[in-house]
Amino acid sequence: MENHVKLSVSEVRRAGRLSVAPMMDWTDRHCRYLHRLMSRHALLYTEMVTAPAVIHGDRDRLLGLNDAEHPVALQLGGSDPAQLAEAARIAVDYGYDEINLNCGCPSDRVQSGSFGAILMENAPLVADCVSAMMNAVDVPVTVKCRIGVDDQDPHVILPDFLARVSAAGVNHFTVHARKAWLQGLSPKENRDIPPLDYDLVLEMNGLFPGVNFSINGGIATLDAAQELLDKGLDGVMIGRAAYHTPCDILLDADARIFGDPSSSRTAEEVVHVMLPYIDAHIAQGGRLGQVTRHMLGMFQGRPGARGWRRHLSENVHADGAGPKVVLDALEHVTRLAA
Repeated sequence: MENHVKLSVSEVRRAGRLSVAPMMDWTDRHCRYLHRLMSRHALLYTEMVTAPAVIHGDRDRLLGLNDAEHPVALQLGGSDPAQLAEAARIAVDYGYDEINLNCGCPSDRVQSGSFGAILMENAPLVADCVSAMMNAVDVPVTVKCRIGVDDQDPHVILPDFLARVSAAGVNHFTVHARKAWLQGLSPKENRDIPPLDYDLVLEMNGLFPGVNFSINGGIATLDAAQELLDKGLDGVMIGRAAYHTPCDILLDADARIFGDPSSSRTAEEVVHVMLPYIDAHIAQGGRLGQVTRHMLGMFQGRPGARGWRRHLSENVHADGAGPKVVLDALEHVTRLAA
């Protein structure tokens, strides 16, 4: 566990003006370290971790973080108030700045465990869960949800859900502006097929003036993010675009979203700053590919991007692969830029 100066609620909330979504198998500690080099201010999220895993599993592997990652939030999955409270307590000891309850994931595994998007059907239980979590920790407890599931009418279910859960004390919701279809659509299809309804989220923002709202779903550019912020939302959460084209989203985020141009780096500079981190990871027994898999999209759309990706993909598994592989891959970009 790192020693971390605790952020105030207002600092965490300001960071949430732009956040990178929790994404399974993607937003691990290496990904978050990379993203933090691109934006000093954006709020970063972990992958979802279940409360039982936190309580009974390898906590250092599941919860370990680098002090450079802050501000960073842990997303928990679960539906047992006592378990969630205990997991939140453990997570805060690791230094997390916010604990987020997942009420939006549509995967079969999540449904069978009675958490994720299925919780949209049980607002009283969600209220009990967040109440227990807030009693256990002194950092913000937030909720990420959908606008509804299956045959629910979002215009009926969403305001009811928000009213019940906000009455329990939650004052920040991140709303993925799509229904989750738990019957008939895969988790992947649930990211694209149900139509987006930004207007409904904007309506909720007006209906609950004392609650902060971030919006998620289909947002692929900083222009789109700024447009939504200009409509009065408190935050925008970006998922796949921030992962696949991180430089397009994050390198300009501090200047454009947070009004702080002082921390801007180029993509090439980020690569060079990553090298000591990569060296340390390998020295501790890690593998190069565990870090560089998150870097493949850094030069997307630029000359040399294909060579960068190919060189990394073909050489990360070689004996002794380390920072030199990354520098050699970077030459594919810098040579064409000269």
